[in-house]
Amino acid sequence: MLEFNKKEELFNLKGIALGNPVLEFATDFNSRAEFFWSHGLISDATYTMFTSFCNYSRYVSEYYRGSVSPICSRVMSLVSRETSRFVDKYDVTLDVCISSVLSQSKVLTPKQVGETTVDVCVEDETVNYLNRKDVQKALHARLVGVRGWAVCSNILDYELLDLEIPTITVVGKLVKAGIPVMVYSGDQDSVIPLTGSRKLVNGLAKELKLETTVPYRVWFEGQQVGGWTQVYGNILSFATIRGASHEAPFSQPERSLVLFEAFLDSRPLPEAF
Repeated sequence: MLEFNKKEELFNLKGIALGNPVLEFATDFNSRAEFFWSHGLISDATYTMFTSFCNYSRYVSEYYRGSVSPICSRVMSLVSRETSRFVDKYDVTLDVCISSVLSQSKVLTPKQVGETTVDVCVEDETVNYLNRKDVQKALHARLVGVRGWAVCSNILDYELLDLEIPTITVVGKLVKAGIPVMVYSGDQDSVIPLTGSRKLVNGLAKELKLETTVPYRVWFEGQQVGGWTQVYGNILSFATIRGASHEAPFSQPERSLVLFEAFLDSRPLPEAF
């Protein structure tokens, strides 16, 4: 968009917000080990193996190349056994949808998480709904080349190794061009943990010689802590959403809305209630 605007002013780009993004392959993926360990999902011994013998970025790289080494296979077997398939890696504190885990068809009642009701089976229910013939007819949807609708499919051929291409450099170019960027993380996501994102944003701020304009502090949603934030040069910011998953608006809609509205209005996140 920036490059196109150099030729023709078409995009009135005001800012970019990135939620739980992969900014740099090794940093983001390898922060998973510390997250698992610090949340009690893996043992000390497995943590040592996960950081010494085969880190997660190495495993993913080998897996996508179709050649997983014996040591990585062993380490990941340990990690998988200890974390359990009954823990949602996208939100380690959220209950899982048992019908999905056990491949059953029954729909569970919504689970209560804090003050927010989260239907942990919403993905299964959505898939079932969008595969109903009457719904597809009402939406004028046609199944072309597939037997049914799915959240993820292999129809689109993604180049998975592109994950290894860093995007933190793109964030840097946006900031240099004067475009405000906010990176935020649901703090219960172990897939792209907040620790990696925070480290990368902090490193970018140092590289661009941006001074801290808002020191690391809490922000509020209502009378509760909504998360933590830090701002650099009033143009680059990092924030966490407390109790949120990889898809923050799903598990913490109110807090996500407060964060998003503040970003749209170019306001600091509330520091008091």
